[in-house]
Amino acid sequence: MAGMFSWLARPHARPTTDVKSYPASNAFMIAPGQPVWMRRDATRFADEGYRRNVIAHRAVGMIASAAGSVPWKLREVRTRRSRYLDQHPLLQLLYRPNPLQGGTELFENLIAYKLIGGNSYLHAIGPKGDAPLELHVLRPDRVAIIPGAGGIPKAYRYTIDQRAVDMAVDPITGQSRVLHLKSFHPLDDWYGLSPMEAAAYSIDQHNQCGAWNQALLQNGARPSGALMVKAADGSAGHLSESQFGRLKDQLDSQFSGAANAGRPLLLEGGLEWKDMSLSPRDMDFIAVKHSSARDIALAFGVPPQLLGIPGDNTYANLQEARLALWEQTILPLLEHVTDALNNWLVPMFDTALELEADRDAIPVFTAKRDALWERISRADFLTSDEKRSLLGIGA
Repeated sequence: MAGMFSWLARPHARPTTDVKSYPASNAFMIAPGQPVWMRRDATRFADEGYRRNVIAHRAVGMIASAAGSVPWKLREVRTRRSRYLDQHPLLQLLYRPNPLQGGTELFENLIAYKLIGGNSYLHAIGPKGDAPLELHVLRPDRVAIIPGAGGIPKAYRYTIDQRAVDMAVDPITGQSRVLHLKSFHPLDDWYGLSPMEAAAYSIDQHNQCGAWNQALLQNGARPSGALMVKAADGSAGHLSESQFGRLKDQLDSQFSGAANAGRPLLLEGGLEWKDMSLSPRDMDFIAVKHSSARDIALAFGVPPQLLGIPGDNTYANLQEARLALWEQTILPLLEHVTDALNNWLVPMFDTALELEADRDAIPVFTAKRDALWERISRADFLTSDEKRSLLGIGA
């Protein structure tokens, strides 16, 4: 743990903790000073949702890996005719953000945290007032927001091994060495709402279906039941304490567990077996499991077809489903991240720069892009410069 914490305490990365005093806004007042933690536990979302549920795990991994793989383009807008830069320290930082990670892994982690807990944090390391030298993703469960006046956080508190570091926020501009990405939450001023929370009931149902099925298989795929004792005249009977102990030991040793699955039970002395649970067919086990899986996929914006969930073939083929995933889920998420980086990271280098996600490098859009180029190239009423402008190419 000490090694993980050490990069926060490097000399060139030590955050400032002094915050100047400014008059609070009259429009929005929140008592500052104490950390505010998430209402729902992000650790439980990560454990029960991401670690223990295959549908949520695959949905998060599919979105995060796809979004993290899109390369960046850097455009200089200093002059009237903008141009794209092939080499720049900002691009080098994005592709090699720290000694232990590449850019794809860093952004995959950043987006995965946002999907799991509704919040993700990116920490810029470098001398105060200069462009950052490294970027690190902070674990959201270790970050607490210290509220400030006027609706702007006073600081972000990162705690590990009972040690805390406060990373200050400018009370006027809101600038900080920490970027907080969060999903919209209608009932929380500081933290975002996780898709995992919206799908929590469906995740519980899906997990319970798996646990029930596992318990059933370990019990020889037989539903639970009871041994009924009847007297010779057919009335209810009873066992002595020694008989009860002998019967219990016999059941535990000879008829329980996977090794004894299917072994016939020999009943004597008026004993009768009675089923006490519904069969898998009565419970409609498969239908319940698939229904909860579709709800989980819906919460994350992933077409169920791509997750192997039967019964909901909304799209004609997998190509259409992949295109819908990119257009409705991944691209809006990328736009959110891009806007945040342009407002937070890019000004640390140069205000005349602008980051873009390279959509031309996304294979799923190849067919649509080719059709667009074909239509524009046939438009005889457009000049060459107008065509290039429509295609996003400089004159």
